[in-house]
Amino acid sequence: MLGQFIALTKPGIIFGNSISVMGGFFLAAQGEFSPGLFIVTLVGLALVIASGCAFNNLIDRDIDAVMERTRNRPLVQGTITPATTLGFATLLGLAGFTMLLATNVLTAGLAVFGFAIYVGAYSLYSKRHSVYGTLIGSLSGAVPPVVGYCAVTGQFDTGAAIILVTFCLWQMPHSYAIAIFRFRDYQMAGIPVLPVVKGIRTAKFHIVGYTIAFMLAALSLSLAGYTGIAYFVVMLLMGLYWLKLGLAGFRTEDNVKWAKGNFGFSILTVCVLSLMMGINGVLPAFLA
Repeated sequence: MLGQFIALTKPGIIFGNSISVMGGFFLAAQGEFSPGLFIVTLVGLALVIASGCAFNNLIDRDIDAVMERTRNRPLVQGTITPATTLGFATLLGLAGFTMLLATNVLTAGLAVFGFAIYVGAYSLYSKRHSVYGTLIGSLSGAVPPVVGYCAVTGQFDTGAAIILVTFCLWQMPHSYAIAIFRFRDYQMAGIPVLPVVKGIRTAKFHIVGYTIAFMLAALSLSLAGYTGIAYFVVMLLMGLYWLKLGLAGFRTEDNVKWAKGNFGFSILTVCVLSLMMGINGVLPAFLA
């Protein structure tokens, strides 16, 4: 039963977002470290994300029953009731928001914003009704590193804005790649993602465009003086290779294999991005 409750929180999503939280936190800290603030921020946001994922499971239980990759989730199988899930998700959210209030009001407010976008604007409406659902949902996914950053700074400055835009743009080619190799699942569930509504070729153009935009946004952290030459070089190389993978999609005959490769590299890219943000403050002066 414990495993069923853990599954409701989508641990993989929590882990991935925790990495980006650390990237934002350590970028703002610039080598200074407050263990208490770090733990409260990380655990608090993890609880908020877990709550959002549990609410998402509750909302999506009808379409989860249709999609192959989600039909074994607890609510679909009936191992946990909707009422129990509602209570569990609410408790997680209250605990997470309470912890984040101990950092500063801005940080807690940003978490509320991300939660509202994911559970309300995305899960309850746009995911099912709009081809722009992916873009709307990307806003919530871009909030964690900003929360980490603002927990340290206590203000939403240019650096926070660049991080928000960068992570938002990253999620677009990442999500469209998933929609391509899970095309049949989305089609059967009636979810209007871009590849299903506009076609895979159109989605490939969007993937290339968003990859270029992501690269420019990521590099602007250095241009604005928040990161140094090491970050700039590494992210330039990552961005160019991701762009190369995107362009290769127009020559492939196996869209599923290509999309899985693009998806895999997107995960590597966001991990490297978070790492380079995080270590910037401890690099030698000529690299930072």
